[in-house]
Amino acid sequence: MPKPAQYRAGSLIYFKGDPADKIYILQKGVISLVYQDIETGGDVKDAVKPGEFFGVKSALGRYTREENAVALSETTVMSFTVPEFEALAMANSRIIMQMLTVFSNQMRRVHKQVSKVMAKEEQPPADGLFNVGEFYLKNKRFSHAKHVFGRYLTFYPSGKNAIQAAKNLETAENSLARYGDGKGPGVAVSAAPAAAAPSTPAASPSPDSGSSSGGGKTSKAYYDAVGLLSQGKYQEAFMSFKLIVDANADPELTAKASFEIGRCMFLLNKFEESLKYYTGMLTKFPKHPELKETMFIMGQCNEKVGRKEQAVAFYKKIVSMGGDDDAVEKARRALSALGA
Repeated sequence: MPKPAQYRAGSLIYFKGDPADKIYILQKGVISLVYQDIETGGDVKDAVKPGEFFGVKSALGRYTREENAVALSETTVMSFTVPEFEALAMANSRIIMQMLTVFSNQMRRVHKQVSKVMAKEEQPPADGLFNVGEFYLKNKRFSHAKHVFGRYLTFYPSGKNAIQAAKNLETAENSLARYGDGKGPGVAVSAAPAAAAPSTPAASPSPDSGSSSGGGKTSKAYYDAVGLLSQGKYQEAFMSFKLIVDANADPELTAKASFEIGRCMFLLNKFEESLKYYTGMLTKFPKHPELKETMFIMGQCNEKVGRKEQAVAFYKKIVSMGGDDDAVEKARRALSALGA
């Protein structure tokens, strides 16, 4: 059962980085949520009013606290476990509306901060957006980083930081799937965006740098294609990935582009073509790094064309492979939706 707790003025209810296992509602007093400003590193304070919930986002998202919660006066709060809160919310739609209001206010605050960063005259908007993404990535706020780098690739698919943004996007997605927001080891990020280096014809690339003429062109082509995909330009992305596969200049990028071709087909509603293509791909790459994701899309294709049993078979195979990655969780949800 939810229990009331008393806090004196100046008491910390929780710290940034603490495990988020409870949700609170302020009954009496004044609470301040103290965040870090993404531009200056200084404190940003949000007031909690009596009757409002706080600590909801991190508890439901199962990541560590992003802020300090400080009692500014004699304060009474009710604390809920996540199951208790979920049961309460299901029985009272007004609580859901309150949460949406809180989340909306938080997103407006983040938007204002991002806008301030991007509006600085000495910093181009593309660089500002890239830096915001790296701030989130460095602070292990992977869902935010994923969103920001996705927006960067949407608006600046050929920008000078497009390749690094795509790599950071992949890091954010993998870290989010593997560890969850606010968790896992630290993530190294690049230095401030640098201008392109002048050409040096006499210099020769190191053997392991991956910066040979062919490799560099293939890498740029791949991340340009990723940018097209993120913009919803599926046909253009399909053609770009196909050129990479046909060229076969870089084995790793060829395998990645092969996966993306099948995904483009799926997004273009070519479900039978996607199934046929992926079947051939898995014959060629039986240990493809995106094996589970490929099988999940194949399951989705079967669902779309009405072959429920085949879809269930793919989802069950993914679950049987184990692991705590996103594909396994999506397969479990798909099985549940199909009543299997």
